[in-house]
Amino acid sequence: MKNIIEIDSVIFRYSDDEKNILDIESLCVKEGEHLFLHGKSGSGKTTFLNMLCGIIEPNSGEIKIVTEDITKLSASQKDRFRSDNYGTIFQQFNLLPYLSVEQNIALACQFSKQKSLNVKNVKEEIRNLLDALDLPLDLLAKSAMTLSVGQQQRVAVARALIGQPKIIIADEPTSALDSDTKDRFMELLFKQLKVQNSTLVFVSHDKTLSSHFSKVYDFSEINKALK
Repeated sequence: MKNIIEIDSVIFRYSDDEKNILDIESLCVKEGEHLFLHGKSGSGKTTFLNMLCGIIEPNSGEIKIVTEDITKLSASQKDRFRSDNYGTIFQQFNLLPYLSVEQNIALACQFSKQKSLNVKNVKEEIRNLLDALDLPLDLLAKSAMTLSVGQQQRVAVARALIGQPKIIIADEPTSALDSDTKDRFMELLFKQLKVQNSTLVFVSHDKTLSSHFSKVYDFSEINKALK
C-alpha cells in the first residue's frame, strides 16, 4: 500500500516567542489505514487536524498528502485540494439547519469538481449512503434541524463520504452519543470506509474506541511538544 499521508519534521507555534504546539518528527499513514489519535483536551489534536488539512500553516516541515506537499500550495489551491481529497466529520456536525438532508449531503459535490466526477448520479449515491447508514429515505426532504442527534451525525458521515474522498477526518465525532449509539455509529462508519477504501484519521479523548482501529497512538507519542 502506498503512503497517503507523510509528515516530516513539522513544527507549529502561534508566534516566535511562544513554545511549540506541535513538534512531529515523522508520521506516515498508508492508503486505507485507519489511524486513531487519543489525548487530553487541549493537547493540540484539533490543531493537528487543521494543519493536516492545510487550514493552518506549519512553521517548518513537510506535509505530503497523496504525494502533494500541501505546505507549498497557495490558499486557493489548498481550498480546492481540500475539497477534492478530504471528507470531514465535525464534532458539532456543522450541518446547515434549514437545508434538507439531501441538500446538506450534496454540498460536498457542489464544492468539488473531482467528487462530482467520482459520482455518476448524486441523488442515487445519496440514497445509497442513507441506506448503508440505516437512515430512512423519507428523511431526504426534511430539514437537518428536525433530526435527532444520532441522525444528524450519520448525515454528516454521508456528506463526508460522498464523492469517494481519499481521506476522512473525524474530530471527536462521538462525543454527543451514548454508548449504544456510539458502537452502532462506529460499525456503520467502518463498513462504508471498507467499501470506499478511504483512509481515516480519527481523534478523540475516548480511549474505548481504539479497538476499532488498525493504528493507534497516544498523541503524546507523536507530538514531542507534549513531552
